[in-house]
Amino acid sequence: MAMDVNAIAKAAGADIDNYVTLSGVNASNKTAFDRFLDSAYNMILETDYLQKDAQQAEINFEMGYSDNTNELAIAQQKANVALQYTVAVRDKLVEAYKEIMQMTV
Repeated sequence: MAMDVNAIAKAAGADIDNYVTLSGVNASNKTAFDRFLDSAYNMILETDYLQKDAQQAEINFEMGYSDNTNELAIAQQKANVALQYTVAVRDKLVEAYKEIMQMTV
């Protein structure tokens, strides 16, 4: 059930790092786009963290280190909701991009 978004985060991180380096953007003069990009990147990182946390909870339960099924269910649900939200945001971004590309100038 868990999806590894680590590769996405690494790819996005490289793009963001290049963007910040090339554009000379720093914390004091961030534009709305920069703040949005930071927010999207942080969302990907948080989703990845929750996925890993759920995987670790599954491993702990399977190995007998934990017998609390409630914590396991909560960790899995958090990871699932975060992934669904991330995918929904991505879908909206793709939809907006397609709309922009269809505009005539």
